Amino acid sequence: MRIVELPEIQQVLTGLDVLPLIEAGFVAYSEGRAVVPPVGELILDEGETHIKYGFIRSEPWYVIKIASGFYKNPERGLPSGDGMMLLFSQATGQPVAALLDRGHLTDVRTAAAGAVGARYLAPRKVARIGIAGTGVQARLQARHLLPITECRSLLAWGRSDGKLEVYRRDMESEGFEVAVTKDPAELGAECNLIVTTTPATEPLLQAEDLRPGTHISAIGSDAPHKQELDPAILSRASLVVADSRAQCRERGEIAHALDAGAISPDQVSELGEVIAGKAPRRSDDDQITVFDSTGVAVQDIQIASAVARAVGIAAS
Repeated sequence: MRIVELPEIQQVLTGLDVLPLIEAGFVAYSEGRAVVPPVGELILDEGETHIKYGFIRSEPWYVIKIASGFYKNPERGLPSGDGMMLLFSQATGQPVAALLDRGHLTDVRTAAAGAVGARYLAPRKVARIGIAGTGVQARLQARHLLPITECRSLLAWGRSDGKLEVYRRDMESEGFEVAVTKDPAELGAECNLIVTTTPATEPLLQAEDLRPGTHISAIGSDAPHKQELDPAILSRASLVVADSRAQCRERGEIAHALDAGAISPDQVSELGEVIAGKAPRRSDDDQITVFDSTGVAVQDIQIASAVARAVGIAAS
């Protein structure tokens, strides 16, 4: 079994165009060509671990991904996220590779999903990008929007003055004009492309704060206890798009909106359907749209398979 460490993974990622891989994965999922069982999950006192796994029928491997989030780790001098992806032969079940990515591939594929959602659902003219959060994902989401929109004006929300200042400096060095706020209502008032990246358990954004034409990529609510959006936002939305209908019935913003009676199941489409032209995408710049990204194993399959090929692992 080949063991691939993080530096080699980071090196080969520079030569991969991740967005088309993630798009193709979503289409395969929505067309029924991917087998993705329900998420395995451990909620611990200090953090959480998700186990996601599955395969695409045309691929040589099946993938098991373990990813954790321990949000007090930075206080201990440790990264908040960690994990690995394991590849096995679909033909023999033999282990082929262990990608010791420390959670980096999960971070990248999650950011790519947010960008894909924005590609199909964001307004043509983005006045300002709003980012809720100041962590790794808040940075990656902004970077992955660079090829999606010409907008470089960014408003970041966070709870810590110190973290907001570091985020502002970091993203200004990457070409963004950055302002910061501790009032999440400002994101809704000033931004028409918003990405939420926090582990919040109560809504940050309220429906009455949104301007017409806003797109939201909701990234942080990947477990049943998490929530970043007021369910009324989804009831106002012209388009509510899930990464996976099945997962979003159990977790994420759609699950909360369904529980609240704010939307009905028949209002929800899947991103793979939107990409393939089988469900509507944004049709005018006054629509409010929401992409609920809970993280689907098909994203892990796609990025792990691409890295495996890039480091020279032969299909078995």
